[in-house]
Amino acid sequence: MIAQMRDIVATELAPTATPEHPGGLAAALYAGRHVEFFTYGFADDATKQSVTPDTLFNLASLRKPFEATLAALGTLRGDLRLDDPLAKYLPELTGDYVRRVTVGELATHTSGLLLPTDHPPWPNDSYSQAQFIAMLNAWTPPADVAPGKQRIYSHAAYVLLQLVLERCYRTPIARLIESRVLAPLGMHATFLPERGPDSRAIMDDAVMRRIVQGYSDQGSAIGPIGNQQSYFDFPGTGQMLSSARDLATFVAACVDGRALDPHLREALRMTQRESFRVDQRFGQATFGQAMAWETVHLPGVTIVDKPGGLNNASGYIGLVPAHRIGIVLLANRGEYPHEIARYKILPTLAKLVASH
Repeated sequence: MIAQMRDIVATELAPTATPEHPGGLAAALYAGRHVEFFTYGFADDATKQSVTPDTLFNLASLRKPFEATLAALGTLRGDLRLDDPLAKYLPELTGDYVRRVTVGELATHTSGLLLPTDHPPWPNDSYSQAQFIAMLNAWTPPADVAPGKQRIYSHAAYVLLQLVLERCYRTPIARLIESRVLAPLGMHATFLPERGPDSRAIMDDAVMRRIVQGYSDQGSAIGPIGNQQSYFDFPGTGQMLSSARDLATFVAACVDGRALDPHLREALRMTQRESFRVDQRFGQATFGQAMAWETVHLPGVTIVDKPGGLNNASGYIGLVPAHRIGIVLLANRGEYPHEIARYKILPTLAKLVASH
């Protein structure tokens, strides 16, 4: 059956990563404790450096499930509560609206917060932590928005969750993710580097040589290798980097983590539980929201997934927990059509597994 699954994935992915497309693609399939890798194209078109399972890509919003895992771990260990108001950890949040938002509402995108950094037209400025807090304190919602009453995707909410976690543990977010999630899972090729004065990741030369060049969907190079885009000018707000191989380890833990520390195993499961049903349909699909993850209900299968992207990077992690299947897609170009995994690859794989 693994050979059949590999053929299904390769048949769907190959047309999305041809020589006519900029950059390359690294994918990983986890199924039944078996991992298969798929690689296409170039990490850097200029040098013709091929993509491998160990090439490092910008994860964009694929970082969010790791912070959600930290929040879930914190609740399981009694360090914090999802219904805690933010001001418990950040007393400088004094605005009428933001002080009513809870930790859990940040993690599930139900806070209602929608700042200029969350939607076009994108701001030209970056914000210090003090400016970010001031913007939150001054923010007022539309008349029909209230904490916990709607799902509004918010990058700013996860920056705020970062600050809550750092304040709770008095530890930088990169060290929290590394010590509490990455190291226990054996993920040694996933990094959250700081930005240098040139907005590039501060990494040693050996690691920098493994990082992709990012491209627009039209093929223009965007930023230098290791470019750390952010609207926030304070530590911990840059991009996470990882490989298909390392993320396959994360996927395995999410759908089949029987060998993990019980707290970490339960935290990963907790992040995947739907907490809010979204009032929208796409064809036969209905949607929900968990902690960072989205839940996609299709006929015969529920997919738990997280897309992410910037103008020069695209990523996707999709899980079918009921069948212990997961897939990772990492592309070094904007607007990669990750929906192919959600609506074609994963449903087909789930149907195959169910039939055996």
